[in-house]
Amino acid sequence: ICAHRKAPDQMTGRDVMTPVELLRSHKLATRPVISLSEGSDPRIIAGALAAHKLGLVNVILVGDEAEIHAGLAAQDLPLAEGIEIHAPKTSPLTEAFAAQFHEMRKHKGVDADKARVAVQTPLVYAAMLVREGHADGTLGGAVHTTSDVVRAAIQVIGVAPDAAMISSFFLMFPPEQAMPDARAMVYSDGGLVIDPSADDLVSIAQQSATSAQALLQVDPKIAMLSFSTRGSAKHPMVTKVSTATQALRKARPDLQVDGELQFDAAFTPEIATRKAPDSDVAGLANVMIFPNLDAGNIAYKITQRLGGYAAIGPILQGVAKPANDLSRGCSAQDVTEMIAVTALQAMQKSNPATKTALE
Repeated sequence: ICAHRKAPDQMTGRDVMTPVELLRSHKLATRPVISLSEGSDPRIIAGALAAHKLGLVNVILVGDEAEIHAGLAAQDLPLAEGIEIHAPKTSPLTEAFAAQFHEMRKHKGVDADKARVAVQTPLVYAAMLVREGHADGTLGGAVHTTSDVVRAAIQVIGVAPDAAMISSFFLMFPPEQAMPDARAMVYSDGGLVIDPSADDLVSIAQQSATSAQALLQVDPKIAMLSFSTRGSAKHPMVTKVSTATQALRKARPDLQVDGELQFDAAFTPEIATRKAPDSDVAGLANVMIFPNLDAGNIAYKITQRLGGYAAIGPILQGVAKPANDLSRGCSAQDVTEMIAVTALQAMQKSNPATKTALE
């Protein structure tokens, strides 16, 4: 991604661009369009207009038009070219969206009236903008729960044809004054899949490897994490991880993966030398696959709050077109970074060769 790029085993977090930096490094012929389902939230407004001002994207603010204008005025932010406001209750697109949503969901008992009501909700309307090609990706979750955001994405946009499931991950970026071994990483799954099976872990790991390549521009080194390293403990939870590791190696022999590994063996070279001396992943891992949501969610918050890492996410993977979730505690800067993530995913979806072109 830059002239001074190091080999993966020498890379630190400061050698990896953030999503905003990565997107800014491109000279885009056309800006991706991102629909924001919570368009009147002050953080959404500030983050969206910052992304637009940086030249990253065009945006559609979805919501009550008067509330959005009031929010813009409160922050003294102008409504520039490339920023649209869509009010689902009065939009000229709503009737067509209602007919399409009815066709998609009538097998679930959704009649025409229910469809019309559904598409007037901002989450569904913003997702319909993506499904029908008016936007390249959508983002919500500053106000709504993860379950609401994901439900709209699944119902409207659907699961990608090549994906077995939808999962999530966080991009973790170390602080400037971090330890020498600090590096940018993918943590998965930290926001969605509660108790993945061994097969689920295989899918999550494959998706996360692709995400690491696209958004961190690194060669993925995947650690399948556990409280055991290479059989140091015996338990069904350990067996699940070791089974997943073997299945992943068989399915994707091109990937570098090891497990089961404890986090210290996956992250710290000195400990890896003692616990897994023959591993090409231990001590160098940059894709951390957690055995369940308890572990993943707790780990990312500890890494963020005690380790000082910046956590960007939760980012969804496995959706047919980009749709992402925000933390309800997000800042305007978080919104800007997640808009950049969504735009980068859209570029990847439209052109699978983008990953190579970005390197």
